[in-house]
Amino acid sequence: MSRSTFWLVVAGITGFGLLAGPAAAQKSGGTLKLFHRDSPASMSIHEEATISVVAPMMAVFNNLIRFNQHEKQNRPEFIEPELAESWTWNPDFTRLSFKLRQGVKWHDGKPFTAADVKCTWELLLGKGKDKLRLNPRKAWYRNLDDIVTEGDTSATFILKRPQPAFAMLLASGFSPVYPCHVPPAQMRTQPVGTGPFKFVEFKQNERIRLTKNPDYWKKDRPYLDGIEWMIIPNRSTQTLAFIAGQVDMSFPYEMTVQSIKDVQSQAPSAICDLDNTMISMNLMINRDKPPFDNADIRKAMQLAIDRKPFLDIIMEGKGTVGGAMQTPPEGLWGLPPEVLQTLPGYGPNVEANRAEARKLMEKHGYGPNKRLEVQVQTRNIAQYRDPAVILIDQMKEIYIDGQLDVVETANWFPKIARKDYTIAGNLTGSGVDDPDAYFYEHYACGSERNYTNYCNPELEKMYEQQSMEPDQQKRKKLVWEIDKKLTEDAARPIVYRYALATCRYPKVKNVTTMVNSIFNGWRFEDTWLDQ
Repeated sequence: MSRSTFWLVVAGITGFGLLAGPAAAQKSGGTLKLFHRDSPASMSIHEEATISVVAPMMAVFNNLIRFNQHEKQNRPEFIEPELAESWTWNPDFTRLSFKLRQGVKWHDGKPFTAADVKCTWELLLGKGKDKLRLNPRKAWYRNLDDIVTEGDTSATFILKRPQPAFAMLLASGFSPVYPCHVPPAQMRTQPVGTGPFKFVEFKQNERIRLTKNPDYWKKDRPYLDGIEWMIIPNRSTQTLAFIAGQVDMSFPYEMTVQSIKDVQSQAPSAICDLDNTMISMNLMINRDKPPFDNADIRKAMQLAIDRKPFLDIIMEGKGTVGGAMQTPPEGLWGLPPEVLQTLPGYGPNVEANRAEARKLMEKHGYGPNKRLEVQVQTRNIAQYRDPAVILIDQMKEIYIDGQLDVVETANWFPKIARKDYTIAGNLTGSGVDDPDAYFYEHYACGSERNYTNYCNPELEKMYEQQSMEPDQQKRKKLVWEIDKKLTEDAARPIVYRYALATCRYPKVKNVTTMVNSIFNGWRFEDTWLDQ
C-alpha cells in the first residue's frame, strides 16, 4: 500500500469523531442578524444552485457527515459525524456504510430513520416517487447505484465502481438529509429539518427568519434564540446597514476589498476576514448558438481576456488566477502557475494573444467593418455585474460588441440551466473542493450545471479514471491533465477567482471559517452573542 493510499484509508475507511465544544463563557439568548444579498427562488437546498440558499438554510438541516467548520480546507481527515455516528468503507471503495444516530427528530416531531437517507438520495437520483423541479447536483451521483437500509439505524451507499472521494460529496453543505414524509414542494416554502434552528418564514425581498430548535439532538445547543437574514440586494446599502449596526454580521464572503475599507474606516471594531475563495468569475459561451458553435470564435474570446484589470479594478490587487480547479495553495487540486502560463490566454503578452484572436475572428469574416453584436447576460448582483462590464469592454478588442442584460436571481439559474443565453458572465463554485464534484457538476456530458453544453467523451473516461485512483499524487496528475484540456478547449474560460471577506462585530462569538468552500454552510449551533 502506498503512503498516499494509506493516508486515504486512515482518513476515510473508518470515521469516528468527537464534536468540538465551543469556547468558554458562552451565553444563551439573542437573535443573530445578518444581511442577505438577494431573494432566493426557494428554500430548497437540493433544488437550488447557489449559496444564497445554503447560507441561511443549512442551520435548518444536518448532513450524515460534514467537514470540520473551523478548518480551512476540505480534506478527508477533517470529516466529522453528524446524523451518522460512524462510517466504514469496504476494501475496494464500492460500499460506504453508516451507523445512524438514534433519538433524532425532525422539526415536526417525526423520528429520523435510515428511510430518510434512502429517500433523499433516491430523490437526487430521480428514482423516488417525488421529483425535484431542478436537480443541480444530480451529476455528483452518477456512480451511485443504490442505498440499502438495515432497520432504522443503518444505511449503505452502493457504488457502481470504486470512488474513494465519495464521502467528500456527502460532507458538503449541498448534501443535507431531507425527510421522507415531506414532499419537495413543501421543502421549497416550509422546509423541515433536524438542525439547530427551525424555519419560520421567508418573505421575498424582505427577510428569512429561523428560530431555536428546543429539541435539537445536540444537548444544550444552539445558544441563539433565532437568526434573521435581512434581504438587502444593494451593496452600498449592505455596507451602510452593517456600519450602522443594523446587522451583526455580513452574508458569508460577500464583502469586497472596497467594502472592507469602508467598514474599517467607520466601524473600526468590526472583524473582517479576507480569504481567497473557490468562487471563479467565468465566461460562458453557448456552444449551440451560431457563430459560437465555432471553436475558433470561442478560442478568440478566451485569448482576448486580460486578467490583470479584473484583479486590479475589482480585487484591488487581491484575488487569484487559475484554471478549472481552485488555485493553490488554498485549493488542493489546481494547476501550478508555471503550467497555467503555457495555456491559451494565460501568457503575459496580452497584445500577442489578442492579435491571434483577431486573426481567428477575421478568418470567419469579422473585422472593424463587420462586428459581432451580442447580448451578455449576468445575474443582477454586483459580484456578477461589475466583472461583466469589464468583460464586455475587452471583447470589443476582437470585434465583439456586447450589451449587458441583467437577470434577477430567481430566474438566473433556471435560465442558464435551460441554455437560454448566448454569452454570459457567471460566477461558479462547487460544494466541495474535489474533482469528483467539480468535473461531474460543471463539465460532464448532460449535467444540469454544465451550462455551456461542453461534452468530451475522452475526458469522461479520464473523469472516471481520476475518480477511482486512491493514490492522491497519481490522482493529482490526472486532474491536472483534465484541467489543461478543459482550458485548451475553452470549456468555460476562468477569468479570475475572488478574494472575499465576511465581517462581524466582536460580540458574535465562535463563528466558523469554511474558507476552502463557502458552500459548506453555517449551522450557527455553537455561535453566541456577547451582549
